[in-house]
Amino acid sequence: MMRVVFIGTGDFGVPSLEAIALDGRYTIPAVVTQADKPLGRQKEVIPSPIKRTALKHHIWVFQPENINSAGSIQQIQFLKPDLLVVCDYGQILSKAVLEIPSIGALNIHGSLLPKYRGASPIQAAIMNREKETGVTVIWMDEGIDTGDILMSDKLLIRSTDTAETLHHRLAELGARLIIQSLEAISSGKAPRIPQNNALASYAKKIKKEQALIDWTKDRHEIDAMIRAFNPWPVAFTTVCIGGEKKILKIFKVIISHRAKGMPGEVVRIDRHGILVAAGRSGGLLLREVQLEGRKRMHAADFARGARLAIGTVLGQKDEQ
Repeated sequence: MMRVVFIGTGDFGVPSLEAIALDGRYTIPAVVTQADKPLGRQKEVIPSPIKRTALKHHIWVFQPENINSAGSIQQIQFLKPDLLVVCDYGQILSKAVLEIPSIGALNIHGSLLPKYRGASPIQAAIMNREKETGVTVIWMDEGIDTGDILMSDKLLIRSTDTAETLHHRLAELGARLIIQSLEAISSGKAPRIPQNNALASYAKKIKKEQALIDWTKDRHEIDAMIRAFNPWPVAFTTVCIGGEKKILKIFKVIISHRAKGMPGEVVRIDRHGILVAAGRSGGLLLREVQLEGRKRMHAADFARGARLAIGTVLGQKDEQ
């Protein structure tokens, strides 16, 4: 029976770990995940989604500070894995770790490689208004998402997809692909297809400051950005409330062709939300927002409570 050590942290890998754990053809001697970290305002120490899944299936969990340390390598060697399956772990694996399994190491990546290598492929696909994306299972090497392709499959991106909704659908696709990949390896028919480096692109780790909305951009670009940054870091603008500039996070919008005004100008407020003009033409109807220090709410309720006026310009650098 193939011995698979699963290495991951975030919830993108949960369906894949579940699929392997429930498949009677494979055994998981251990799951490797990041150390528990304090989260939220209360700084409560919460185990990773992968750890919670492993414990549910009574799988031993190993949480090294550095997976590439001599002690970590020795521990993984002791497990005698045939295969490492890596998904959303958060640390780069050294050559010494990759050489431990007898068969090799696989990575489950949320894009159609070689496009969007790196840390934020799902957000990049939405921001760039791609029509489709997918999941690729690769044989890992020392590069960042540069290994030979074992298997991949496509998924259409919906016009309403956020990073969260697309993330969930890709995670489920990844679970199906990893089982198919393990089957191909077991049958001795697993391919190794080199990536075309000339077609490669890289999606860097997202920083919070990237989420500031530039209202001079086209309405479609802003809409894509808002969806790409939901649920994190969440696209935001600034608004003047009672003479004080505050941050307004924007979670959901509807593209409008009718807005006419300067970029960022509030041109209509009604029960449907707040209509804001964008660059070139048209704008966005804000539907769900959150003022700093307040709860997330319908934009119409925010406008009423904040006494937002038509003609207010969001995102002004020198608001009075």
